[in-house]
Amino acid sequence: MKFLVTGGAGFIGSAVVRHIIENTQDSIINVDKLTYAGNLESLKLVSDSDRYVFSQADICDAKELESIFKIHQPDAVMHLAAESHVDRSITGPAEFIETNIVGTYILLEAARAYWSQLDTEKKQAFRFHHISTDEVYGDLPHPDEWDNQEPLPLFTEKTSYAPSSPYSASKASSDHLVRAWQRTYGMPCIVTNCSNNYGPYHFPEKLIPLVILNALEGKNLPIYGKGDQIRDWLYVEDHARALYTVVCEGVVGETYNIGGYNEKKNIDVVLTICDLLDELVPKDKSYREQITYVTDRPGHDRRYAISADKISQELNWRPLETFESGIRKTVEWYLDNQDWVDNIKTGAYKSWVKKNYEERK
Repeated sequence: MKFLVTGGAGFIGSAVVRHIIENTQDSIINVDKLTYAGNLESLKLVSDSDRYVFSQADICDAKELESIFKIHQPDAVMHLAAESHVDRSITGPAEFIETNIVGTYILLEAARAYWSQLDTEKKQAFRFHHISTDEVYGDLPHPDEWDNQEPLPLFTEKTSYAPSSPYSASKASSDHLVRAWQRTYGMPCIVTNCSNNYGPYHFPEKLIPLVILNALEGKNLPIYGKGDQIRDWLYVEDHARALYTVVCEGVVGETYNIGGYNEKKNIDVVLTICDLLDELVPKDKSYREQITYVTDRPGHDRRYAISADKISQELNWRPLETFESGIRKTVEWYLDNQDWVDNIKTGAYKSWVKKNYEERK
């Protein structure tokens, strides 16, 4: 198969591209605008493959998308391109509306125009896979406030939407658009909603890479509020496997929640990282002493937790990594890939793109 992957230079997108090129005989057209979080260095391991093509393009550019579909004739779209940082969405929501809502609409229309002219067999085989987040569901009861005898609830595919931030609201909107295009126009769409991803190649504004790198540099490790917010943590390579399984085997019109079965308080995540660094890069004092508590984020959801029973039972997918194994791999990767980290910090990764992509183009 030939997959058009949007946002393939981002954290999750690059994991998907690496997984497909390294583990299948399928081909990839990677469409990425290369915003601050898009990094082609994350794809160095596969960039020379004859089954991989990169196109620097904005999903809000309808003419460019029309050309890409016409030239490359994909069998499926995996739509990962999105603005995704909650803090950035609070201070500057406009970009999230533009990319996550308008961009998804323009991509849907480009895909529909392409799909509608396919022959019957290819039209039936085509898939539009929209990758979303569990944050569209809002938050769940926290153990500290749960006095019910029943087990704590989890997000399922039938949970009502109740987004809390501009980011999650924009993703909820994009989910609704995809489902509307499936019902109204008959486009063969599938939606997945995932829990918090972590792992190698993660842009260092997110919690886990930020803590690792701040700790190594002797900086404060900022924790929102009491650090008691609970997230379900999913190793990014497990997520990439799940996404490939869904686009190949998932049922059109269905939604699949993808989780790691790893609910952890933020403070416990940070403490685990500190303890690993104490073991791997010991110094005079524990890294735990760098932890500081800061004012909580506005509208901060207290708990996310996904039930991944549907994808497990229907598509036979389960995560391979526990949180303990995945976080160790993640910390060790950052310790072993200081050049990648340095290029992010200095902005040199943008020069790398110019040298290794634009000059060849």
